[in-house]
Amino acid sequence: MSPEEEPEYRTPPTCDLLSLLLTNRHPTGAVNEVWPNLYVGDAATAQDKTLLVNLGITHVVNAADGPQHINTGPCFYKDTDILYHGVEAPDCKDFDLSPFFTETADFIYGALSQKGKVLVHCARGISRSATLALAFLMIKERLTLVEAVEAVCRHRNILPNVGFLNQLRHLDSSLSLQRRTT
Repeated sequence: MSPEEEPEYRTPPTCDLLSLLLTNRHPTGAVNEVWPNLYVGDAATAQDKTLLVNLGITHVVNAADGPQHINTGPCFYKDTDILYHGVEAPDCKDFDLSPFFTETADFIYGALSQKGKVLVHCARGISRSATLALAFLMIKERLTLVEAVEAVCRHRNILPNVGFLNQLRHLDSSLSLQRRTT
């Protein structure tokens, strides 16, 4: 291999991803901007409409939607101009979050392309919301999983559960295959 050739990217194993997620951790708040105009936060942030208005949030993705979770929904934000997208997902390693990756990435991308600001949240802003934010960065910003994790972890401590990490690994593999063939 010549020195200017990049080694071929390979999706890292789960143990390497966990190491990456657990190194260089630093205190992070209830909400953090992890990418320009993309915020990841917790339930308390999502329920504080004054804070959302002050942050300039125009769109909310609730990764813990539904009556058994954080039941905000579009009605909760009816007295604001905030647009809402809900994903009813438990933070459980056996739950398949991947069917929601593309529709959520499209919602976030649409908001950002209209100069909006998006809050993606779940209960603690660590697993479900982080997974959807990472999927957005991979699908729409064409980052590898490692690049997406590094970008988000610069601003917020996240730790998607092992099931979600494996779903992101699968997404990473399929996207890197697409990148090689285009």
